[in-house]
Amino acid sequence: MTKGETIHASAVLVGERAVIIRGPSGSGKSRLAAKLLDAAKGGLLPYARLVADDRVRIFAAHGRLLVAAPDTIKGMIEVHGLGIRAAECEPVAVAGLVADLAAADAARMPENVAAELCGITIARLPVAAGAEAFPILLAALASAAKG
Repeated sequence: MTKGETIHASAVLVGERAVIIRGPSGSGKSRLAAKLLDAAKGGLLPYARLVADDRVRIFAAHGRLLVAAPDTIKGMIEVHGLGIRAAECEPVAVAGLVADLAAADAARMPENVAAELCGITIARLPVAAGAEAFPILLAALASAAKG
C-alpha cells in the first residue's frame, strides 16, 4: 500500500465512492457510518459497505484519494451501547466526499466546499454541531448522483 497517513475518521463505501466521516470525539462518526450501512440493508441506498471505523488510512494514487482500514481494526465497527462488532468491509475504496461533523464553518447554503487530503481535492460537506447529519448526507449523495 502506498505511503499515506492515518486520520481519526470513519469511511463507508456508498455506491462507487467512499464517504469519509470526520469530527471530534463523540460527534457521531460511528453512528453515521452504521446508519449508512443500515440504509443500504433497508433499500434506501443501493450499496454501502464499511471501509474503516475510528481510524482511516488515506493515500493518493493516480490522482485519486484512496481509503482503507488500518490492519489492527479492519472489519470492526463500534456500535453505541454494544461495543466493538465485526462487520463486512471493503479493503480499499476511492473517496468522493468528506462529511465533517460539528463543523464550525457549516452554513445553511454552503457553496463550493472542498477538502484537500494527501494533495487531492474532493467535495466536503460541513455539518453543524447538533444537526442531524444522516438526512443532510443522504441529500448530498442524491444530489451528487444526479450530477
